[in-house]
Amino acid sequence: MINEWHERRLLQSKNRPNDNRSTWQVDRSRIIHAAAFRRLQSKTQIMSIGVNDFYRTRLTHSLEVAQIGSGILRHLRNQNPNYKELVSTSLIETLCLAHDIGHPPFGHGGETALNYLMAKHGGFEGNAQTLRIVARLEPYSNGYGMNLARRTLLGFIKYPQLIDTLWHNKPIHDYSNRFINAHQWLPAKGLYNCDKDIFDWILAPFSANDRALFSSCRPFDEFRMKTQFKSVDCSIMEIADDIAYAVHDLEDAVATGTLTKTQWLEYAMPKLLALDNPWLKKNVHDLSERLFSTDESQRKDLIGELVNLFITKTNLAIQNDGFESPLLKFYAQIENDYESMLSVFKTFVYEHLIRAPKMQQIEFRGQNLLIDLFEAFASAPLRLLPKSTQVLWQEALSSSQQHRVLCDYLAGMTDEYASKTHQRLFGRDL
Repeated sequence: MINEWHERRLLQSKNRPNDNRSTWQVDRSRIIHAAAFRRLQSKTQIMSIGVNDFYRTRLTHSLEVAQIGSGILRHLRNQNPNYKELVSTSLIETLCLAHDIGHPPFGHGGETALNYLMAKHGGFEGNAQTLRIVARLEPYSNGYGMNLARRTLLGFIKYPQLIDTLWHNKPIHDYSNRFINAHQWLPAKGLYNCDKDIFDWILAPFSANDRALFSSCRPFDEFRMKTQFKSVDCSIMEIADDIAYAVHDLEDAVATGTLTKTQWLEYAMPKLLALDNPWLKKNVHDLSERLFSTDESQRKDLIGELVNLFITKTNLAIQNDGFESPLLKFYAQIENDYESMLSVFKTFVYEHLIRAPKMQQIEFRGQNLLIDLFEAFASAPLRLLPKSTQVLWQEALSSSQQHRVLCDYLAGMTDEYASKTHQRLFGRDL
């Protein structure tokens, strides 16, 4: 009898003679061959596509996350030989490779725009869209997406609660103002109510206690609640993503001259010097010299050293004693001293690259470009939408379902395709 975590929502009989792949190797293959995965090559990671041919896209970022995730798994296995739930490198690589496929064009600007546009129809959130793509939209099967195994789908759930339950003070847009307040329309991080059947199926093997605790949330800000827990597989993927973002995106920003040594010494170094971290006490000044060295090999060697450092400072810990399942009771975490160090890198990149006015202007442009596209297609869907999307629109049973069809279509666009579509419709750039 097949293990419940290996089960798929749809029973399929495939003509695959002598196929000796494991469940997780099959899932990894389905991700790699998916159109949604290929589109990551033309979606913004941090810097906009086309500004430089050197830095990372969401595709190369995802490949690096997969490599780091497999490294974390090897380390945790060596450190915890009695914990038997760290089952497969292929499973972790699958989660890492696909963790960003739900992100729309133009990064978080696009995500904010779609969330605003879907405010009355279930919202939009990149991680929720990832689950929707792999479990429903990708045309490997009819309505079951890539038809991945239950445990694989569990690993994609970073925020295990329905979005509709996470708003405690939903913002209201003043329609006399053409532009939206981006901070207010940041998405509540959860899953779509229209995908509740998928969510319920994934969690079915857990006890009622585990399901309730896993989905519990706490206040986050004046608008939103936030979930507290994730599965052990998801926690490994999330740490790998954080390391790639903080270290590799920092490398890109330094290599292109976007972030300077002066900024580093003024803003990052004081925070690093304030940390009680044994590695930093020995290496902090050497870190700065190698990061900004004119010898590129010095910087590359440092980046590899930092990635290895964070991987080897990751441990398995108890997430909450109230969980019964070992998949939820334990999670991966970076040691506090090194989590603080990683946080300095992440904050530096965020405040001085992502939040820089030039980058925010690009994000603002993408945000408003998507709003234009959404409103245009919604005004005449059976005239402007592609034929296949028109069929889905006509089959939708409610206004919310029609809006979700349109949202799925726009979210799947690459940055370049969205820009060309906007130019074709409006004959101008924003």
